[in-house]
Amino acid sequence: MEKFKIKGEMIHLNQLLKILNWCENGAEANAIIEQGMIKVNGKPELRKRNKLTKGMIVTYQKKEVVIE
Repeated sequence: MEKFKIKGEMIHLNQLLKILNWCENGAEANAIIEQGMIKVNGKPELRKRNKLTKGMIVTYQKKEVVIE
């Protein structure tokens, strides 16, 4: 499992996907979120700007990252 350290208290889901290079741009990030392809803590997440905080786990296909 990959780890991602945030600087502040939270990061938006669509921003995280771009930073991790799980998608090429914001439009693609929003599209895969809308399609229900992203899971947060094991549950499908449809909110593009969902606020992720420390301890949350984000999954996309066979990739997984924990927020630190």
